[in-house]
Amino acid sequence: MIKNLLFDMGGVLVGFDKNRCVKAFADMGAETIADYVEYFRTEDLFAQIEDGTIGREEFCEQARQMVGRPITDRQIEDAWNALLTPCTPEKKKRLLELKKHYRLFLLSNTNIMHWEYCRDHLIGSPEAPITDYFEQCFLSFELHCVKPQADIFSKVLEQAGIKPEETLFIDDSALNLESARKLGFQVFLEQEGHHWAELLK
Repeated sequence: MIKNLLFDMGGVLVGFDKNRCVKAFADMGAETIADYVEYFRTEDLFAQIEDGTIGREEFCEQARQMVGRPITDRQIEDAWNALLTPCTPEKKKRLLELKKHYRLFLLSNTNIMHWEYCRDHLIGSPEAPITDYFEQCFLSFELHCVKPQADIFSKVLEQAGIKPEETLFIDDSALNLESARKLGFQVFLEQEGHHWAELLK
């Protein structure tokens, strides 16, 4: 019996607009960073900000060094957040309905900038904070590990006090799902034409 729903964030709740993000960086002369976004490269400082090795200030400073021109922290954050599109009203409504019957959790490979933007604007809002939807949010930059590493799933199980066989994990990465499945989770691959909101009806 499924008692818990564990959601990924990007690609499951919020969407991606890669072209908008690439253009935002390119328009400020940051073609080097635009290249990372274009090809979904996750090495170097993009990996470090995601696993919490570095914070916001160091990320922005290293980004400036890569670009070689005086762009501000705000410009970098705004361009980086341009990657994300809002969680739809339909999905938010479905989360609230599901919360009546299941314990809802979020698990995301993310960075502090994307998280704050999603928490305050794209999923949550002043009228409906993200805690209205999720009991706990597990974030890679706070846990200092990332999916598909087994450690991050073990931390979720321990901190949430849940059992993997009673938990459905919803993610848009088959690699992440396979790692969770090996630990006993039930899994669902979110992809175009295969939507969790419809499945869980």
